[in-house]
Amino acid sequence: MQHILFSLFLAAAVSIHGQPLAPGVGRHTSAQRYELFQKNLAQRAAAISRDQFQGINSLDDWKRRRPEVHRQFMDMLGLNPLPARTPLNARVTGSFERQGYRVENIVFESRPGFYVTGNLYLPASEPGAGKPPTIVYVSGHAPGPAGAKAHYQHHGIWFARNGFAAFVLDTIEFAEIPGIHHGVHDLAMWHWLSLGYTPAAVEVWNAMRALDYLEIRPEVDATRAGITGRSGGGAVSWFAAAADNRFKAAAPVHGTWSVGPHVANDTVRENCDCIYFWNTYQIDLPLVGALIAPRPLMIVNASKDGAFPPAGYEPVYKCLRPVYQWHGVPEKLAEFAQDTGHLDTPAYRKAADEWMNRWLRNDLTPYEEGVIEREPDARLTVLDRYPANAINEGIERTFIPPYQPKPYKSLSAWNKRRAELTSALKDKVFRGFPKTRVPYDAWKSPFMGWTGRYTDSFNVEFSTEESVRVHGQLFVPRDGKPSHPALIFVKGKDDIVFPVDYDPLLSAFASHVVLVLNPRAVDYPMDVNRTSVTKMTVALLGGTLESMQLWDILRSVDYLVDAEKLNLSSISVYGRKDMGGLAIHAAALDSRISRVILDNPPSSHWQGPALLNVLRITDLPEVAGLLAPREIVSLTPLPGAYRYTRSIYQLYGKSGSIREAASLGEALRVWEH
Repeated sequence: MQHILFSLFLAAAVSIHGQPLAPGVGRHTSAQRYELFQKNLAQRAAAISRDQFQGINSLDDWKRRRPEVHRQFMDMLGLNPLPARTPLNARVTGSFERQGYRVENIVFESRPGFYVTGNLYLPASEPGAGKPPTIVYVSGHAPGPAGAKAHYQHHGIWFARNGFAAFVLDTIEFAEIPGIHHGVHDLAMWHWLSLGYTPAAVEVWNAMRALDYLEIRPEVDATRAGITGRSGGGAVSWFAAAADNRFKAAAPVHGTWSVGPHVANDTVRENCDCIYFWNTYQIDLPLVGALIAPRPLMIVNASKDGAFPPAGYEPVYKCLRPVYQWHGVPEKLAEFAQDTGHLDTPAYRKAADEWMNRWLRNDLTPYEEGVIEREPDARLTVLDRYPANAINEGIERTFIPPYQPKPYKSLSAWNKRRAELTSALKDKVFRGFPKTRVPYDAWKSPFMGWTGRYTDSFNVEFSTEESVRVHGQLFVPRDGKPSHPALIFVKGKDDIVFPVDYDPLLSAFASHVVLVLNPRAVDYPMDVNRTSVTKMTVALLGGTLESMQLWDILRSVDYLVDAEKLNLSSISVYGRKDMGGLAIHAAALDSRISRVILDNPPSSHWQGPALLNVLRITDLPEVAGLLAPREIVSLTPLPGAYRYTRSIYQLYGKSGSIREAASLGEALRVWEH
């Protein structure tokens, strides 16, 4: 099973835009290193798609694996555990009747203060007809003050005319009480990644709570419930059906993707945050689809859809066919595609609606749309004012509760937490680290600048993982001593300066081995738009751009020891701003780092650096506590949040190991060397 996608992704793994690249040993320009990095992303993505069913070759294999996959999937959505099913406080604010159906305008609270607006389309009662099955229709992106539901009303009308109760929901973004969908894609809300937050999670929860509401409506049969929607609603249809077994049939329309092709073909740039889950456990959509089996699943696509092209959706169906065959119900999986763009046409409605009619009503009547008379938006509007207690706008800050660090009164209590935290960081935050370490393929050349008057100076470049090259300058004292302390200066985007600007390092040159490290992406030719797309792409691979940079820092320690064969008496890591946050994490993961030097560090991962899920389990001041009793030195006043770090150091009797210094030389105590 794991080899089904291999041939589809092999080309993407070895080339970018058709241009073969190989890192080799030598110096690369920033543009070349960027192209290699793109290759690395494609290779990672191809491996996820190729290996997702590894070890799953039969129904028994899948039954053993399924509970864990479901737990992981729900965890990535931020729905493990599920939020409390608080009172819905549902209200019908208006209704009207049309020939063959009636419509109710409904609002409910999926959690206290989060208002979900929708229109419930109900078939006209017919004697002996019985209770109608239900459809939760999750809308796509359709802006308008009446909400997206007004645009998608024709779906509700057809369902009600044909014997269904259809609840057409607004999205978070385009609702009567609007929220945000494009936090990472458009708005640089990198804390979404640190929370592991995706708006897809709220959309799924709203769909589940809509079904909760339908279950209390006596005139409908919520035991026969289906879910469908297109575009963003197509993706949510996948996720909601996988999350909740109460949905007995699913028909995602124009929302199907797979990791390998979406990364290799740069399709992520086309899509909203709501299309993806941030992929902590490095799975792919077919594995999510396997959670839906053996329930009926119709996959509807458009072959000219730029956001969901055939390269992305075709592997999903191919991977799922064996799963449905294992269950003995191959007829419950189907696909449909038409040669159009990303459009809501009758052909797509026919495919999805006939599927629901077949499996929820046992009705094979051919689809006939008939004449649809659209209602004015005002008639479908649910609310007359913005509720004072609404939390819709800002739900991304509260939907996933951040961890609140606790005080520890004894070293034994802290040591227990320390072990738990270290394990959680490796499992939830840094799970995407490479599993193997590649050769350095190091390149080194004399640096013919003025620093040669102070120290032996070199330009260096080396590999930190497959197809990733980092570069910098290495300075080695000429004093002939067999051992030296080392300083790794980790550059961020704000530190890209002219090569003559080594002034802050002058005091260290005589006594310290100094590596000025440029991790990946700090000098790549990426504008703001490309940076946001890259951050989304990396999250789809199970990490963040910053966690990849952290890996580069860790490998730079190995490089000094293993490749340069330097005898180092100590290692200090220095980072300004967000790079200081990464320096803290590097020291937490590598005990060889004896000192971290900070300069204007963030007080919380809410500001940066973005690390996947980190705010669910900890925050920077607690991670800094993992360094105790090693030194933390700040060149600027430490934010007040680090008083928590000091409280941990006090448990060791090492309060003095957190100090401030006016310069790098003072921080390093260069006079001692």
